[in-house]
Order: sequence, then structure tokens, then C-alpha cells
Amino acid sequence: MSSLPWIQHLILAPILLPLLAGAVLIPVNAKRHGLKFAIDLGCHLLLLAAALVLFWQTDQELWPGSMGVYLAANWMAPFGIALVADRLSTLMLVLTAVLSLAALIFSHHGWSRIGAHFHSLFLFLLMGINGAFLTHDLFNLFVFFEVMLAASYGLVLHGYNTARIRAGMQYIAINLAASLLFLIGIALIYACTGTLNMADLGPRIAVLAPEDLPLLQIGALILALAFLTKGAMWPLGFWLPTTYAAASPPVAAMLVLMTKVGLYAIIRLWPLAFADGPLAGFGLEALFWGGMATLLFGTLGTLAAQEPGRMAGYAAIISSGTLMAIIGSNQPGLLGAGLYYLLGSTLAIAAFLLLIGLIERIRTPGTALLALTMEAFAIEEKPEEPVGVGIPAALAFLGLAFAGSALVITGLPPLSGFIAKFSLFHALLNGSSTVPLQNGGLILLIFCSGLAGIIALMRFGVRTFWASGNIQPPSLQHSEALPISLLLLLCIAMTIYAGPLFDYLGRVSQDLAQPEHYVEGVLSAPVIAAPAGARP
Repeated sequence: MSSLPWIQHLILAPILLPLLAGAVLIPVNAKRHGLKFAIDLGCHLLLLAAALVLFWQTDQELWPGSMGVYLAANWMAPFGIALVADRLSTLMLVLTAVLSLAALIFSHHGWSRIGAHFHSLFLFLLMGINGAFLTHDLFNLFVFFEVMLAASYGLVLHGYNTARIRAGMQYIAINLAASLLFLIGIALIYACTGTLNMADLGPRIAVLAPEDLPLLQIGALILALAFLTKGAMWPLGFWLPTTYAAASPPVAAMLVLMTKVGLYAIIRLWPLAFADGPLAGFGLEALFWGGMATLLFGTLGTLAAQEPGRMAGYAAIISSGTLMAIIGSNQPGLLGAGLYYLLGSTLAIAAFLLLIGLIERIRTPGTALLALTMEAFAIEEKPEEPVGVGIPAALAFLGLAFAGSALVITGLPPLSGFIAKFSLFHALLNGSSTVPLQNGGLILLIFCSGLAGIIALMRFGVRTFWASGNIQPPSLQHSEALPISLLLLLCIAMTIYAGPLFDYLGRVSQDLAQPEHYVEGVLSAPVIAAPAGARP
């Protein structure tokens, strides 16, 4: 493989870097927090640089077909393991690198010091997520899922207490069941098609004997259930709000991204396997209605939630339900807006989850909310001369960060959440001539979910920043304020550069709408010839 250009080897970096750094950190003494953080931070910066280079490489079409294929062990696909970097996978790599970097910096002065192996688990989690985005083989997708989940089990229990242990046990049990379904599903698919390479599935399904189709449908259905359990589809996502509320803030922020990995697998696999042939569009209608049910469940849960962690959990469920309905609607013009929504909602919900840990420092017990509200609206016959009270910088930051994340989550103008929902409504209204009832119902549910978010977050904001009485400004570390600011500034940047970003996402949608180019690129990727005179 030495004759490959160095840029081709870079496809391995998002997997190898966290694997090696995590292994190096395991024997390091638990008291050497500074060294552990420095190694972890250096690895994250290298991961971000590698993701940005791959992102640029694919979008500039410096590889044939805008995709780089790495054939592990120099075995031609579909016989060997293929890692593929294209516009969609590199976009997700950049999102992962940014979000994990923010969570790592946030954890520096607190959460990372509680457990001995926080940094190793965090890096192994990254290895699993990045591998899931890059792999092009269903069995290796299962392997990376398991690496990701095994690391997340330890992280969810990190800094354990009674609530965290209870939620962690539920989370582990649900995901172990989903992993079993995953393995059964790929076994049935392999029994029918004789391959697990994603690019090879479509051509083999197209010539499959009619008597083998029912078994393939069962396998695909079981596999979809595994993906959608991890993506929190109703009623499979009942575990998510409790887990989000119980997990530590940096871990909860990473869980937001993990719910999108299952949806990414569907976006990646279904156009390749079920674009044409006897099972064209298999399961998409069920996915649409499952997304609608998930969206409704998240909306009602948001209204009922009282704890901010559960509000964030239901916001993540709303995000997943919206994306499921978008994928299931099978409208090419809708996917670009859906991916823009995915980026903005993931960043905003993660910022809100990090913010919750800081907001809890200012919440103090006081008079009942009703009494505080009545006192706030009491009318004085002879009001005294008002005296201005300065707002401490920490409280000002928390209030502004809360307002920014709430605007994006609920879809209010002027930030990226509004642009995302406006784009979705525009695409749905343009496609209403084909499926008016479905598109109209989705518009209504998205609107109602935003209204529910406004009510819930406004209620929480009033109780925290206004009706809490005499509150003391909390002490904040720069390492805690910086990552939240970074995530919200990215949401602002998405608003300012919405045009170029939508152009890029349009190219991603075109790639997904032409699976034959993807199949040809993977299956025709050449192996590296042996040097002259080398032994076979």
C-alpha cells in the first residue's frame, strides 16, 4: 500500500488516531489529568484537521467521483473491507470532530477528572462513530456500532449516582437487544444475497429469486429496527429522555450525535440496496409514519417535561422523528433541507445540554412559583424610584446562551433553526402536488413541535432566570463557556453562510440520488499492484 498517495491513507486517520491515543492513555496514572487531557486534545485537533482535509478533498472532486476508497489489506471490493469517504461521510466526520472537541474542553475542569479512564472511553467512542461513518460493510458497521456502544456504556455511568446507574442499566439493556437484532438482520441478508458489502447489495438484490425476497425483507426489517432503536423511533425510544437527563453534560452532548448514527446508516444503505429492483422503496412509507409518530411523541413529551435534561431528550426525539419522516417521504428535494436541519439541531441540543450543567448552579430554592409570579405582577400605587441592578457577566452569558440555543431548537428567527424549518416547509409545499396529505401533516407536526418547544423552554427560562428570586452569579470556567460559545457561533455561521452550505448539501443529495455512481466507484476501485520481482 506504500504506493498509495498519502491522502488516501488519511481515510484511516479518523479510526486509527482515537484507537491509538485511547490505548496509550489506559496505563497513564489517573492523577496525571493534565497529561491525559493534553494527549486527548492533541488527538482531537488532529482528527478535526483530518476531517477538514477529507471534506475538502471530496468536495473539490480531487478523487474520481468525489469519493475516496481505501481497500484494507489490498483486497478488491466486495471481498475485502472497504472504507469510503464521500461528501456525506466527511460532513459527518467534521460534525463529530467539532462536537467531541467541544465536549472534551467542557469536561476539562470537572467531569474528566472523576473517572480514571474517561479519556480512553471518550476516544474509543469517537473511533466507533467515525468507523460507522466510513465503513462500507454491514458486518464492520456492526463492529463499529459495538465499539461505540461499549464505550458509551462506561461514559453513561461515569460519575455514577443512583439515577445514573438506573438510567445506564436501562440504556445498556435496550442497546444490547438492538445489537442482537442488528446481528440477526445482517445474518439473514447475507443468507439471501451472499454479500455484506453495501455497494454489492443492490445488484444482487435486483437478480434475487422471488422465493428469496420474503427472507430478505425480514432481514431488512430487523436491521431497520436495530437502526431505529438507536435512532429513538417511537415506541423504541422511550429510554432516551431518562438517559439524557441522567448522563453527565459532555456525555449527553455526544449521545445527541449517537442518535443520528442509526439514521445515517439508513440514509447510506437504503438508496444502495432498495433504489431499484423488486424491492424499490422498501419500508420507506412505514419509516415516514414512524417518524410522524416519533415527532408527535416528542412534542407531547416536551410539553410534559419539567426537567431541562428531559426537555433536551425530547428535543432530540423531535429531531430524529423529523429526519425519519424526511427520509421516508422519499422526496429528493427535501433531503438537503433535512441535512441542514440535522446539523443545526445537533449543535443546538448539544449546546443546551452543556448549558444545563452551568444553569443548575444558579437555581436556588425559593418561594413557590405562583407567589413569585403574583409578586412580579403586583401593582404599586406609589412606586419608588427604580434602581438599576447590574447583571453579572456569568448570568448574562448563561441567559444569552440559553436564548440562542432555544431559538435554534424551536426554529424561531433569525438563526439556523428558522432557516432549516423554512426550507423544509418550502420543499414540502413544492412537493404537495404528489402527496398533499402527508406533506401537510408533516408541516403541521413540525410547526406544533416548535410551538411546544417555545412553551417548554420559555417556562424553564422564566423559572430559572426571572422567578428564582435573589440568585447568586455562578462561577464559570473559561473551558466551560468556550465550547458552548463555539457551538452557538457555528449555528450563527450556518445562518450567515446558508447559501453555500445549501449548495454543498444539494451536491450531497445528488450523490445519494445516484447510487449507481457510488456502486461503480467502490466495486471498481483498483488494488495496488505488487512491485516488480516481488513474490506472489
